[in-house]
Amino acid sequence: MASSIGNEKSVNPVLRISQLDALELNKALEQLVWSQFTSCFHGFKPGVLANFEPEVKAFLCLILWRFTVYSKNSTVGQSILNIQYKNNLSQTEKYQPLSKHQKLWYLIFTVGGRWLEERCYDLFSNCQQQSFGKIKSYISFGAGLFKLCGLVNFLIFLQKGTFATLTERILGIRSVFCKPQSVRQVGFEYMNRELLWHGFAEFLIYLLPLINVQKLKLKISSWCLPIADLSNTENSLAGHCRECSLCGEWPTMPHTIGCPHVFCYYCIKSNYLFDMYFTCPKCDSEVHTLQPLKYKIEMTELHV
Repeated sequence: MASSIGNEKSVNPVLRISQLDALELNKALEQLVWSQFTSCFHGFKPGVLANFEPEVKAFLCLILWRFTVYSKNSTVGQSILNIQYKNNLSQTEKYQPLSKHQKLWYLIFTVGGRWLEERCYDLFSNCQQQSFGKIKSYISFGAGLFKLCGLVNFLIFLQKGTFATLTERILGIRSVFCKPQSVRQVGFEYMNRELLWHGFAEFLIYLLPLINVQKLKLKISSWCLPIADLSNTENSLAGHCRECSLCGEWPTMPHTIGCPHVFCYYCIKSNYLFDMYFTCPKCDSEVHTLQPLKYKIEMTELHV
């Protein structure tokens, strides 16, 4: 009964982007399973899984294959996207599930091939040096040829839209939709919002280095905390030199710029080197002359 119902299913071709998304979801799931598995060994001695890492990965992939391709004719990524594998070797156009041989060969090509790639050098390392060199060259040539065939298959896939991987083409398995797909409704609100935000962010990245933030901050602070003008008398200067007009602390090596306020030498020097048009944050006076303060204030006056 199940086979007769499956034979009645029509074949719905899968978009290229959906097939590529399914492959990426499969890779993400394998990485997630591996990270969750290795987290169980954080309390053990480092390097416990190093010697058996290929075998452990193969075992985990075997479990995933058992409950996905073997039982449902689709990988996890395909199940999420409503896709499954079809036996493309069948003569009929109706849906035909994968045969057991195709499922077993799929396991050998995907899981076994990956395990062999990671273990091939260890398997032949016990051979003689000369023979091992020949085997290594053959393995490198075979791996390069396989990758070249994969590249050619991918180019054909981009043109025709079938067999996203070389394994699918060799085994004759094709990705099809489980159910007919409705017309895709594309919404551009999110895309427009992202484009607008990225454009605004790039504009800020270009604009911020051109703004003198330190000067702007001092300007705003002078507006928020206005101070009455002071006369340039010695008493006024001596009375207001107990703190630096920039850092607010007791001035170290006090200097003046020609106004009644006092600055630490390092504060005024660094700001003036940073901005040649630096002005006093208290009275907005420009830097006329940078000279040390001639009037000495004792530290005991802080407690007065």
